[in-house]
Amino acid sequence: MGNGLMKAVTENGSFVVVCLLAVVGLILVAYLFERAARARSGGTERILATRKIVMIGMFSALSGILYCFDFSLPVIAPEFYKLDFSELPAMIAGFAFGPVAGVLVEFIKELVKLVIKGTSTAFVGDLANFLIGCMLVLPASIIYQFKKSRKTAIAGCVVGTVVMTVFGTWFNAVYLLPAFSKLFGMPLDVILGMGSAINPKVTDLTTFVILMVAPINIIKGVGISVLTMLIYKKVSPIIKYGRTMSEGSSSRKG
Repeated sequence: MGNGLMKAVTENGSFVVVCLLAVVGLILVAYLFERAARARSGGTERILATRKIVMIGMFSALSGILYCFDFSLPVIAPEFYKLDFSELPAMIAGFAFGPVAGVLVEFIKELVKLVIKGTSTAFVGDLANFLIGCMLVLPASIIYQFKKSRKTAIAGCVVGTVVMTVFGTWFNAVYLLPAFSKLFGMPLDVILGMGSAINPKVTDLTTFVILMVAPINIIKGVGISVLTMLIYKKVSPIIKYGRTMSEGSSSRKG
């Protein structure tokens, strides 16, 4: 598996560079918004404090494991479209520690998955999962950082789901589906035919992404949002308690 992964990196070096630039760009956006939110609230904690880095690693490992348990919804879209809930730990990390943490969990999650399962799409699917996942986590955590309340958490989840759905639909149409068609030597008409076999209303690329890709993203966004609202309320006291203990220990040492 390790040799296969290194071979994929070597053969797709330029694409890997593009992936890394996308990662850096999204982390920069997350950093700027998080810094603005902290300046507004008067927060003094470092964006990447030691304890936060440890927690990011834990959430990333959990997210990577969840990513490996993806599944298809053949009644909605062709089986090569997979649904997973690996964004859940990233959302919780984003709410608890800020958008930078959320994006980093999304990125490290991809590395964990690559180590465990490798890549079967020459990194195309991995880049798509990272970008589309960030479109959910980033807006939601940014909105929540500016005002931490149940209403803003819900608003963030709604906005994140809409952004992820719109971006995912557009990204599939302009890049992902053509890239998969080229990668696997499968004519785009064949892919569209797989869609029309499930839903006769699929007649072209536009109807394919609207009727097949958008519903999957909506299901994923709504599912992760509901789980986040249910779980975060229970784990946030533990996270906040640990943060308080850590800060108290630091102040006593000072």
